[in-house]
Amino acid sequence: MTTTRAAALLLDMDGTLVDSRAVVDRVWTEWSLEHGIEPARTLSIIHGRQGQDSMALLLPDRSHEENIAENRVLLAAETAQLDGVVAVDGAARLMDDLTGLPHALVTSATRELAAARMGAAGLRMPEVAITAESVTASKPDPEGFLLAAEHLGVDPAACIVVEDSANGIAAGLAAGMRVIGVGPHAAEADPTWAVAAPASFTVAPGPDGMVVTFV
Repeated sequence: MTTTRAAALLLDMDGTLVDSRAVVDRVWTEWSLEHGIEPARTLSIIHGRQGQDSMALLLPDRSHEENIAENRVLLAAETAQLDGVVAVDGAARLMDDLTGLPHALVTSATRELAAARMGAAGLRMPEVAITAESVTASKPDPEGFLLAAEHLGVDPAACIVVEDSANGIAAGLAAGMRVIGVGPHAAEADPTWAVAAPASFTVAPGPDGMVVTFV
């Protein structure tokens, strides 16, 4: 059994707390086919990024304004499609245990989409939520995690990030934070620790924040 301390826990949403892959894959597969792009290529780069940033990589000749406009359409579709959106194993217990402890949501989703998915999964929204509207650069840029630490008034180096995607793990490490990578592919991105799901660790009050225990 391994334990460590953290001043705050900074949580990704999709794939970390909420399983929304079926919706995301369906919406982006349809988008890919409309634009003559191999869906597998699209699905390999979108996770952890804001939609317009993914579009810029996939359609480099398009204007930023076009990407922003089309991403609004996709966000509306994703917000409306909540069937099958469920909590990841252990996410509900983790959110309950974090009540009263320093923590924040850091997601590439908009605030509206984050609230919809957290609600569909039966999870509460943290008081501090860094969403797409909060930042100028999405993951793998560390801006979101650094902003969350600033909002919580804690040293970034004392924070632990919980992430599933390679982009998110890279962002957390770039912010100078330790990272718990969750899910079957997290270890490939070299997080500080790799676990199957939030059920694989617990948090409890401790000196200057909390104690994280891997079970």
